[in-house]
Amino acid sequence: MTIDSAVDGGATRTRVLLAEDDVLLRQGLASLLEQSGFEVVGQTGDSVWILPLVRDLSPDLVVVDIRMPPTHSTEGLDAAREIRREFPTTGILVLSAHAEVEHAMELLASGQRIGYLLKSRVTDVGDFIETMERILRGGSVMDPALVQELVDARRADDPLAELSPREHEVLALMAEGRSNSGIARRLWVTEATVEKHVRHVFAKLRLPETSDDHRRVLAVVRYLDAH
Repeated sequence: MTIDSAVDGGATRTRVLLAEDDVLLRQGLASLLEQSGFEVVGQTGDSVWILPLVRDLSPDLVVVDIRMPPTHSTEGLDAAREIRREFPTTGILVLSAHAEVEHAMELLASGQRIGYLLKSRVTDVGDFIETMERILRGGSVMDPALVQELVDARRADDPLAELSPREHEVLALMAEGRSNSGIARRLWVTEATVEKHVRHVFAKLRLPETSDDHRRVLAVVRYLDAH
């Protein structure tokens, strides 16, 4: 644990506390922040010191790793939760080696002045400083890799995600109760073309032909459930 104090010509600088057990990364962040006009008021590589330092130093922003000693599980995340509870106006930037959707969403749901960033993003100095400034202005920041994971997860849960725009149109018209011939007239295509699209819809919605189920009805039910 280290505690520093700095004054820049009498001007007040943004006070930052660093909680990261990787010494090289922590020192690199401290140097980067100092060069960028921030004041690093404290550093620690041990999760047990995070809250005492926040209470003693009243930083404007805390940068904390999710996984820290002693167990390298969620110590940093637990500390971030407590910081948010005790000091709701203190900015928090959580660093992680991997995009952990569940942890990130739980943290970001806690309100403003919060951010989740992959450690690999720290190499882009401009983006990293901009992220900190956005948090300090009251914003919330989510790493682009996490956004992509959420998009992918949503697509995986969406039964209509694999349909083409035309197949969506055909299914929507099926939901209106139109026959293949009626859909063909509406879309100005041949009935054979509609039949091809309908077969694709059944295949993509994984609706095999059976004697017990009416695939057209099941496809419409899927469509209505998704809307």
